[in-house]
Amino acid sequence: MSALNPPSGATRASLFDQLKARAMLLGLFVGSMWVTFLVSVAIPFLHLNRHGVVPRTLGGLQGVLFAPWLHASFLHIMSNTPGLIVLGWLCMWPRIANFWQATAGGMLGAGLCAWLLGSPYTIHIGASGVVFGYAGYLVAYGFYSRKFIPMLIALFVACSYGVSMLFGVLPLTPGVSWQSHLGGAIGGIMAGRLFYQNPPKRL
Repeated sequence: MSALNPPSGATRASLFDQLKARAMLLGLFVGSMWVTFLVSVAIPFLHLNRHGVVPRTLGGLQGVLFAPWLHASFLHIMSNTPGLIVLGWLCMWPRIANFWQATAGGMLGAGLCAWLLGSPYTIHIGASGVVFGYAGYLVAYGFYSRKFIPMLIALFVACSYGVSMLFGVLPLTPGVSWQSHLGGAIGGIMAGRLFYQNPPKRL
C-alpha cells in the first residue's frame, strides 16, 4: 500500500492523537492557573499576588512571567478562562508551536507594557493580557498568511471579540489593566508576524 494514501483508520487515529495532545496541553496550561488561584485562596498568607507586575521596579519585572497565573478573585479567573480555552485552542493549529509563540508574545507584551505604562504602586495580575495576545496573534496570522482557514479564523475573532478588545485596550474602567491588554495585543500581533516570516518546521 502506498505511503501517500494511509488507511482511513490510521488517519482517524492520527487526528485523534493530535486532538488529544492539544487538549491535554491546553488543559494543563489553564488548569495550572486554576491550581495557583486555589492555592492563593486556601493559603492567603503566601501573598502570591505580590509577584505580579509592579511598574518600573526591578523586582516587579518578575510579574512578566508570573502575572498570568495570578488572579484577584473567582470572577477574575472565570472571566479569563473562556478566552484562554477558545482562542488558545485556535492558536494550536496547524502546529502546537503556534500556541507557544502566541503565548510568549502575549505574556511578554502584556508584562512589559504594564511595567512601562502602569501607575506607580500598582500590581498588575491576570491572564487577560495573554487572551488579548491570542486574539492579536490569530488576526495577524490570518492577515499575513492570506490563507483561507487562517483568514476565516481571523474574521471570527474580529467579529466575536473585536468590540470587547477595542474597549479593553482603552483606559476606561478603573482597576482594569488596559496596559496589559494593549501590550498583550501588540505582542500577539508581533508574534503572528514573526510566525509568518519564520514558520516552525515541527510541532
